[in-house]
Amino acid sequence: MRDTSHGRRGFDRVLIAVAASFVALSATSALGQSAATRTAEDLAIDAAVPVPEPVDLPPPSIADLKTETAPAAATAPATPPAAETTAAAPAAVKDDSKQPSAEAAKDTSKETSKEAVKESAKESGEKPAHVAITIPATDQPVAEQLRDLLAGKAAKLLDRKAERAAVEKFYAARDYAPLWSSAGAATPLAKSVTARLRDAAAEGLSPTDYPVPDFAAATTPAALAEAELKLTASMLDYARHAQSGRMHFSQVSADILYPEHPIDPAQVLANVTTASDPSAALASYNPPLKLYRDLKAKLAELRGESSGTTITIGDGPALKYVPERKKKPAVEMDDPRVPQLRARLSISENADSLRYDAKVAAAVRKFQESVDLPETGVLDERTVKALNSPKRDRHIDIVLVNMERLRWLPRQLGVPSLGNAYVILNIPDFTLKVMQNDAQVWTTRVVTGKPGKHATPMLTETMKYITVNPTWNVPPSIIYNEYLPALQQDPTVLQRMGLRLERNRDGSIHISQPPGEGNALGRIRFNFPNKFLVYQHDTPDKHLFGREERAFSHGCMRVQNPDQYAATLLNITMPNERYTPERIRGMYGRSEIDLKFPTPIPVNITYQTAFVDDAGKLQFRKDIYGRDAVMISLMRDSRGKDLESIVAHAQPSYSRPRADIPQGVAFNDNGPAQGASGFSFFERLFGLPPHPGPTQRPPRNVFAR
Repeated sequence: MRDTSHGRRGFDRVLIAVAASFVALSATSALGQSAATRTAEDLAIDAAVPVPEPVDLPPPSIADLKTETAPAAATAPATPPAAETTAAAPAAVKDDSKQPSAEAAKDTSKETSKEAVKESAKESGEKPAHVAITIPATDQPVAEQLRDLLAGKAAKLLDRKAERAAVEKFYAARDYAPLWSSAGAATPLAKSVTARLRDAAAEGLSPTDYPVPDFAAATTPAALAEAELKLTASMLDYARHAQSGRMHFSQVSADILYPEHPIDPAQVLANVTTASDPSAALASYNPPLKLYRDLKAKLAELRGESSGTTITIGDGPALKYVPERKKKPAVEMDDPRVPQLRARLSISENADSLRYDAKVAAAVRKFQESVDLPETGVLDERTVKALNSPKRDRHIDIVLVNMERLRWLPRQLGVPSLGNAYVILNIPDFTLKVMQNDAQVWTTRVVTGKPGKHATPMLTETMKYITVNPTWNVPPSIIYNEYLPALQQDPTVLQRMGLRLERNRDGSIHISQPPGEGNALGRIRFNFPNKFLVYQHDTPDKHLFGREERAFSHGCMRVQNPDQYAATLLNITMPNERYTPERIRGMYGRSEIDLKFPTPIPVNITYQTAFVDDAGKLQFRKDIYGRDAVMISLMRDSRGKDLESIVAHAQPSYSRPRADIPQGVAFNDNGPAQGASGFSFFERLFGLPPHPGPTQRPPRNVFAR
């Protein structure tokens, strides 16, 4: 019989080695499965636990594995600590020459944990968890109150749904840690933003619209949490008013339409709270336009603030001057505030006198009149408050409403690809300017609409092409309000004026004037399609350009030098074509010619009754449409605040009623007018989309004003 005990012992050793390897692999697999089911937060905690340094031992040999180790391995914990497994696993599979150092093992473990957090978040479909903010123990109660406040009463402090949602998300990402206060005191960030809010008057805004809480007076966590949200709300109010205005343009008139540019509250919160200069970041929401900056500087001059010295009158008893009466002498009170009062009211005589005399009382009375206070001549509490408020008079009010109107304009007036080129027309100044590279390229006089229903609208649109030899299609308002009544008096009036009378398929009347020297639109029309159906054009009636006030049209804008205007615009959009006024005039004839712009040019129609001219002088113009009066009233009325929800509701009507034509009036044809040919309303208004370059075609029907 063969002795197999020796071979058996060798086979047993092999089985023991295989069993040990299997146990090690099973433990590692169990760990991997456990880690995969753990949350990102658990893995992040593990990553923060110090990793023990691996023992520098050689890998185990077969001799180290004894028979009794197999049961021990089988009863080992199924899920040992992750750190221990991470450290031991390399030792079990690598030789001495490739074993990492202790520091390298730590770094590897941390990186592995971070990647595990990211992978876990990716699998769950969520964004990586934000870095938690360590909230000091003194601020923890405030954070808890802030969480409750946002969950319950936030609507009272943040009445706009979008802003409230942005604020809730912002604070949730911070674990509701307070931003504006720390340990009950205002943070440097809060002080920077507060300084900007208190200086709102310099931007033409009202500081009273942006109340600043007193963190020092907030002695409880609930009061600090409420102060936190109040400052956040004031900051968002400031940014919104600075960018879009305190009032919506539709509250002023229905014939105003500018592109909306509301703030993004989440972006405001991010920009201001992460900026190196929070005050400057908040101020950046004011218009970046030179027109605005120039008016802001003049506002400071009008208020006497350009020198940087502001005189403040202190509180005290009411001061009153009683004039002499019969046998009673005049009563003049003495007070240490009188010298400051004399300086504030520009009284140079007896500048250091403490006496509240007749001259001081008269100056106080005049000041009270300028700010709509009772003209008593008594220096009472209301008068002191008005004296310490930003200076206000009629000129200042006009500057303020003009700054407000500039907030409605686009942040960039021109088109960048053309050197920021644009057209700007100021209605009350009756001037048009072509601007490029922040400089005036060309200017001319214009005639604008009459006050009332023919007022020229305020708008921003893009000029797409020019029409040479345009056909004038008389707008319905002129047909039914002017021409049909004239036909009642003289059935031949249209023929004598060179107008064509036609009836549309729907029974309405269409009147047009073919191209020519006597056309009401002159030789050129500048097209920028808009809802108000207005445009700029030439005119055969040139004498009106000699007037100082030139509000005579039905809403469109007549240009004094259209050939030069056309050449200027064409040379900006097509510089290689080298258009000249002579070349434009060479196109005059009986057929329409369209000159399309490869890149449309923005047209901004504004209403600036106060502006700074090229010489740096503040200019004022007559408020021909009464826009200033409406806006001043709105600014002084609490209803003038937060009007961004207002929408225009009184739009012009372009309906064409049926009308009876007097007997004896001849139509130019027996069929429907070309205006009823099936073209859309705007195709008939501004013509069919033109082809690039000069084209000629038969006259078409376009409604004009």
